[in-house]
Amino acid sequence: MRIRDDMPELEGAAVWYNSDGLKRADLIGKKATLFHFWSVSCELCKKGIPRMNQLRDTYKDELHVIAVHMPRSKKDLDVEQVLTVAKEYNMTQPVFVDQDHILTDAFDNDYVPAYYVFDQQGQLRHRQAGGGGLSMLEKRLKRVLDK
Repeated sequence: MRIRDDMPELEGAAVWYNSDGLKRADLIGKKATLFHFWSVSCELCKKGIPRMNQLRDTYKDELHVIAVHMPRSKKDLDVEQVLTVAKEYNMTQPVFVDQDHILTDAFDNDYVPAYYVFDQQGQLRHRQAGGGGLSMLEKRLKRVLDK
């Protein structure tokens, strides 16, 4: 995905956790949206989840946070393990379990952790991969939220 690309449709979830399922239309026009790609086998992802939860709570009135579980191996396909880790790490935001990489491919994403910030109109404003730039993520997020 490139900056200013439109948010893809949220299709292909094997399971939604903490949600009955969301569509692109549910997100557009209301709040900015942060997609957080992660995997149960990624230790760097697990270290970043508390920060995602903090952003979720701090900006709850102006930001949707959607976690996307992107399996990296056959072991990562265990949905029960995904749900257990999500619960263990207090992920109360919607979790899209992307067993077949349908949403992952729509984002053209190859990495975990990875972060995509969309404005209220559903246009991509920031993307990054890796856990090292979470402070940069929040700076960009604040810019989208006019903070």
